Amino acid sequence: MDNEFDVFLQALQEHIFEETRRQFGEKVCTRWKNPLYMGIMSDADAKAVVQGKCGDSMEVFLKVENDRVARASFHTNGCGPTIVCGSYVAEMALGKTVEELLEITGDSILSAVGGLPDDHRHCAFLAANSLQVAADDYLVKQARKQKS
Repeated sequence: MDNEFDVFLQALQEHIFEETRRQFGEKVCTRWKNPLYMGIMSDADAKAVVQGKCGDSMEVFLKVENDRVARASFHTNGCGPTIVCGSYVAEMALGKTVEELLEITGDSILSAVGGLPDDHRHCAFLAANSLQVAADDYLVKQARKQKS
């Protein structure tokens, strides 16, 4: 009996992966299954928490060294496409100056992931907005340090 159930579960999982590939594409499916840069950064120089219109929230963490993003990560309670967009926004931030982060937009994330269905495009804008708020957090903290 257990073997039949295991076979059923394996077949169901494969069906889900195939439907995901069909709907979102191979690039999104691969990153969904194996997201990069996911996790809470305890020593971040800047962070942001933003809630999207869909109810998903995303946290973005930045570690800046020599005026460039040395490490970036994200955490979300969101769906697969939100995870993918968080993973890409963190990757896109690496090596950039804080000012260059402003060039990372929802549209540039959509381009990087190869597009998303209309009902999931907002995930890219949530990721971009979270990054922008984290960049702002960094700049505010730096301004406060200069005043001190």
